[in-house]
Amino acid sequence: MTIFAMPVFDATVIYEGKELFKGQGAARGWAEKLAKEIETPVTVEKIGTGWALCAQLDGVDCRWGILGQRLKRLD
Repeated sequence: MTIFAMPVFDATVIYEGKELFKGQGAARGWAEKLAKEIETPVTVEKIGTGWALCAQLDGVDCRWGILGQRLKRLD
């Protein structure tokens, strides 16, 4: 499910088939934007060589990466 329609033009890395943010700073910037959109706190988590966005929605732990320059849930 794609959540955020704004294009993601930050550097990315591929880790185990998942496209993630290359830098922690870029991931934190997007975490702030996503938190405003979904109205819940969003953190960043190191996964292998990249960074994902993490939050809890409706009692479910969720992580987001990137797909086609859009945020996409990984799980």
